[in-house]
Amino acid sequence: MKRNSSRLLLASSFHKLSRKTKAGVWEDVSEKLYASRKNRRSVNIGDIDRSSKDESKVIVVGKVLGGGNITHKVTVAAYSFSRGARSKIEGSGGKCLNLAELADGNQSSKGVILLG
Repeated sequence: MKRNSSRLLLASSFHKLSRKTKAGVWEDVSEKLYASRKNRRSVNIGDIDRSSKDESKVIVVGKVLGGGNITHKVTVAAYSFSRGARSKIEGSGGKCLNLAELADGNQSSKGVILLG
């Protein structure tokens, strides 16, 4: 049974955003948020470093963990962050956003990398 109302509201807002902008990436984010906790992925910093370039926007529909290092500036939006991951991203000059901040501030899906 799905009981986390804030997660469900977030999934609903991404679903509405996907219909408004007709961008498939927001629908993918919505579907992954509707999934149960065991089906949400954890992504290490090293995976983000390998999959992105400088000034990239990365979305992780799950938790970002601090394994590995990041060598460039990147904006990461995720459901949650470990303390180590947050400090490594901010230490490299990047930004950490929660998914609600991303849904409010970013209507464009151009250049967005979806991991997890």
